[in-house]
Amino acid sequence: MNLVRSELLKIRTTSTWWWLAIGAFLAIAMAFAFNAWAATEVFDGNGETLGFSPDQSTVAAQAANIYTSGQYLGLMFVMLIGILMVTNEFFHQTATTTFLATPRRTSVIASKLIAASLLGFLFWLATTVIDLAAGAIFLTAQDQGIQLGEWAVQRALLFNLLAYAIWTILGVGIGTLITNQLGAVITAAVLYLVGTQVVGLLFLLLSNALDNPAVVKWQVIWPAVASTVMISEGQSEFTPAWWVGALVLIGYAVVTGAFGVLMTRRRDIS
Repeated sequence: MNLVRSELLKIRTTSTWWWLAIGAFLAIAMAFAFNAWAATEVFDGNGETLGFSPDQSTVAAQAANIYTSGQYLGLMFVMLIGILMVTNEFFHQTATTTFLATPRRTSVIASKLIAASLLGFLFWLATTVIDLAAGAIFLTAQDQGIQLGEWAVQRALLFNLLAYAIWTILGVGIGTLITNQLGAVITAAVLYLVGTQVVGLLFLLLSNALDNPAVVKWQVIWPAVASTVMISEGQSEFTPAWWVGALVLIGYAVVTGAFGVLMTRRRDIS
């Protein structure tokens, strides 16, 4: 726990997390506005026009979508925090001191993974409180009720928490792979933002070439897509069931955590 506290102190004493928190707040504002508009259209009977399946057009499904607004960019921000927790050691040349103070490198990486997960939880808590307050007001104004007693909403909130925790772990893994801070941040951000769109386009083209729409569902193997699927209600022609996304993301967390420990134990740090 001393190691975990020291990792939290390292992040808390920098201004980076403030900028990422502001970015997450702006992401919530934009996503909430869009999700509220989409929900209004669904409540007016235009869900099919927007591409929602019958399962996704229920009030509970739309409430779950509203209460998890901002997840897409929010996950990228917590991933960047995980990256910075590792690359800061090399950027500020404190890695040697850290590993001399704690020779067991596995313990160091484990503390970073735990601290990163705690920060992911805090980001989830803050964004969820904002979404719940704004969402309850919106749904009440639409005469739909707050829907917090529905399992679809509760599951979305819980798995959204899991997504935030896992993406900080993924960030730590990326940081151990690419120790150059600027390179790691740019690479991760580009892969997250641009890579997700490219993967979606590739699977769409592949499904057209094979004349099989079900192929599009396989884009869930991309972690950013898996996160979105995991908190979605039901499934459509283009998305698998929520539990598929959960399994994929958990798999990434296990592999990334093990990879981070292995890389750090074998790396020559001087």
